[in-house]
Amino acid sequence: MRSVPFTYGRVTASDDFTNRSGEIAQLKRNFLAGVNTILISPRRWGKTSLLRRVSEELTREQKDICICHIDIFDLRNEHQFYVALANGVLQATSSRWEEFVKDAKQFLAALVPTITFSPDMQTGVSFGVGWEEIERNPEEILDLAERVAERKKIRMIVCIDEFQSLASFANPLAFQKKLRARWQNHKHVTYCLYGSKRHMLLEVFTDSSMPFYKFGELLYLKKIGTEEWIPFIRRRFNETGKEISEDDARLIAQLAENHPYYVQQLAQQSWFRTGRKCNREIILSAREDIVSQLGLLFANITERFSATQMGLLRAIIAGEKQLSAQQTLLQYRLGTSANVVRVKRVLIESEVLDDSGGELTFLDPMFRYWLEFILFNTNKHNNRQSAENKTKDV
Repeated sequence: MRSVPFTYGRVTASDDFTNRSGEIAQLKRNFLAGVNTILISPRRWGKTSLLRRVSEELTREQKDICICHIDIFDLRNEHQFYVALANGVLQATSSRWEEFVKDAKQFLAALVPTITFSPDMQTGVSFGVGWEEIERNPEEILDLAERVAERKKIRMIVCIDEFQSLASFANPLAFQKKLRARWQNHKHVTYCLYGSKRHMLLEVFTDSSMPFYKFGELLYLKKIGTEEWIPFIRRRFNETGKEISEDDARLIAQLAENHPYYVQQLAQQSWFRTGRKCNREIILSAREDIVSQLGLLFANITERFSATQMGLLRAIIAGEKQLSAQQTLLQYRLGTSANVVRVKRVLIESEVLDDSGGELTFLDPMFRYWLEFILFNTNKHNNRQSAENKTKDV
């Protein structure tokens, strides 16, 4: 019997993974065919878990495939990137620390590799030469995966998470040109580049003036559908001796707007509160507790918003479709139509809103709920009380 049947906030294990059969099949086809892939979705939609699942299946089915995973979110410059890439490739292709050491000396001899060991015997590599030497010969590292794969007669998939972080490096365009110039010639390595900032990734991969234009196939990760969540939620409850009806499982998915992280969290919190059989009241109570726990975080977020940004959020929640219409501009104090365009862009870039097919939606369904039913309702209540007090004073 499972102890806790739902997983969120970390990479999902195989038996916790939910559907994504279409995306799994497409990624496997691309990787086997040597097609570079750009995977795009908002944060906490399960990109990393999806790629780990694909890695497990591919390496089990294809003995000559090796998959390397690198997260560059915290990297701030080219030097850190080169070190992370070298370590990722060597660790993925070495089964023992002795092999790691041997490969580092063989493939990176010109850069004078220095091998370090952590207490748990994990190996790492740094370089004895100065940054200037690496900068003059970046191909030593940029071609490392290709040279290792060719020598070991394997096919390699290099998956790089938060690829848009390269934009924070000095001279990002020049650096991207270096990467593209080397990687486009690789025959034994396929690249999967992914991240959560869609507007930045789209600029990198769809702007014809950018070095990575048409580098690979774009794959947009969608939410898992409600009808796919229902059997998953019910099975998890059943596996732990508890029950939930089809309608209540559907309610969990709908309240979380099929957001993978929040579906799992709401399902878990509902499961915790369930004795034998879950019901609607339990689910609604769990949702209120989640929103309450996040309230301070949401309040801190809104403190950074301007009055116009808050006005635009109010308008969207109210269901306004013509945000630049004169009546909407006046009612929500949005200023001019040009100002609406600017504010909308800022909220999209800060990952508050998403513009999909011309429709603005909130990326965080719990934040939307908090705004509509707690912050804005509280403000309405306070404004009403203030008006009543003024009337009494008169």
